[in-house]
Amino acid sequence: MSKLIGVGEAVGLVRDGSTVLVGGSGAGHALPQRFIDELAAEYTTTGRPRGLTTVRIVGIGDFADRGFSQLALPGLMRRTIGSNIGNEPRLGELVEANELESYSFPQGVLSQLMREIAAGRPGLVTQVGLGTYVDPRQTGGKQNAMTNEDLVEVVTLRGREWLLFHAFPIDVAVIRGTTADEDGNLTMEGEAIQGEMLAMAMAARNSGGIVIAQVRQLARRGSLPMRDVKVPAALIDYVYVDPEQWQTYITRDSPYYAGQVRKPVTDEPPLPLDVRKIIARRSLLEFRPGAICNLGFGISQLIGRVAWEEGITDQLVLTVEQGIFGGVPVAGNEGGAGFNYQAMIDQPYMFDFYDGGGLDVASLSFAEVDAAGNVNVHAFEGRVRGPGGFPNISARTRKINFVGTLTAQGLELEIRDGVRVVHEGSLSKFVPAVREITFSARLARERGQEVRYVTDRAVFGLDAEGLVLLEVAPGIDVERDVLGRMGFRPRVADELRTTDSRVYAAGAMGLAADFAADRTSDLAAVR
Repeated sequence: MSKLIGVGEAVGLVRDGSTVLVGGSGAGHALPQRFIDELAAEYTTTGRPRGLTTVRIVGIGDFADRGFSQLALPGLMRRTIGSNIGNEPRLGELVEANELESYSFPQGVLSQLMREIAAGRPGLVTQVGLGTYVDPRQTGGKQNAMTNEDLVEVVTLRGREWLLFHAFPIDVAVIRGTTADEDGNLTMEGEAIQGEMLAMAMAARNSGGIVIAQVRQLARRGSLPMRDVKVPAALIDYVYVDPEQWQTYITRDSPYYAGQVRKPVTDEPPLPLDVRKIIARRSLLEFRPGAICNLGFGISQLIGRVAWEEGITDQLVLTVEQGIFGGVPVAGNEGGAGFNYQAMIDQPYMFDFYDGGGLDVASLSFAEVDAAGNVNVHAFEGRVRGPGGFPNISARTRKINFVGTLTAQGLELEIRDGVRVVHEGSLSKFVPAVREITFSARLARERGQEVRYVTDRAVFGLDAEGLVLLEVAPGIDVERDVLGRMGFRPRVADELRTTDSRVYAAGAMGLAADFAADRTSDLAAVR
């Protein structure tokens, strides 16, 4: 196989000043980790290559030392572009110290931009990001003081404003699959996601760059099923083998993640009834049978598990932006994977669906909410982070639940048929004005989106005037526990409701029966 090289040789192909695009997703999904290991080692030993521009679609790292944190070596990069640097903390420290330029763009924007680069177009035209931090009238996605070049601009087409994210050439694309044959055809049968490997390869090829693929194993020429090839050999210049390639940072090889078999329904102990679970439960009450949904990172990831406990997973179409359509999303540090799904599609197509308004409901985390209803999820606690796919998911979804605790830093609750605040958090997450805008309440109102802000003790809505308090948990004093803990005073609904007590009770909530009643009601309405 003439394309077969060692990983050291692969790293040696990267020249000083190159733009290097790395495939895969944050938790190690479809990630060419061996290339990152070798690149870090080579630079530490020789000081080369230097001055790189690194690009990845999703933040790549384990929130500690693996992934792009390994590349946090002064001089290795001059610029980095991604959607979330939060799980690459060591690299984030260099950005905060102004040691390299850094841009944070929405995950879907970067995913789709790969196709625009491949097609030789000037960039990606989208309304995702308008009115938020990435709008050039705010920060333009720049993450520190030394980042000056504008990579996004406002354009007007057919009387409407859009953002144009600039295309740029790719010198080296490093992608990953499971198997390559002797010609270099690439399959991904063992991967937990597909990402945008094909678009990345095309983008590099059509930029005059090279494509390097990491695989776990080799196969004879002509032995791979033709329909299984995700990136054809004609687009791949070099292949190296990592026989120790893990499926994710945590899992070596799960047939469930790969979609090779379906995970059986087994009795599992329910999640503990803690603050995260009650918020996830309350958010789930906004979901309806047959809804196509997205669950964000953090608390929202628990909704899939709660739905599993309630026996309604098969009545919802839960999706993950990395390309998982249906089934059960995986929570925690392997977020991005799923099992028992209907299909695994390429990530750019999932964002096409999201951007066009295909989602019925989404549940997403918040870090700050202000009086106008704006949400910040990407810039808080003095650290550079990033929004991931949040701007895409929130831009046109019909119904959005933003979830989180009302306060942070020291919050302690007693949950028993309601909520009692044992120790209040010292930091209110409801502030007069958010530090930066990740979700624009003004645009949400213009688009007619239904917005809820679900907390441990209260639920707010968005109306024409801003935030309005709609309901509180049993056991909560409105003035002492809610209004008095906020940085502003929202309007209180004329008929303030009490949250469904099942949210705070032990055992299942009985949502399977609720869903059955909803379906019966819908059928009756049709008749």
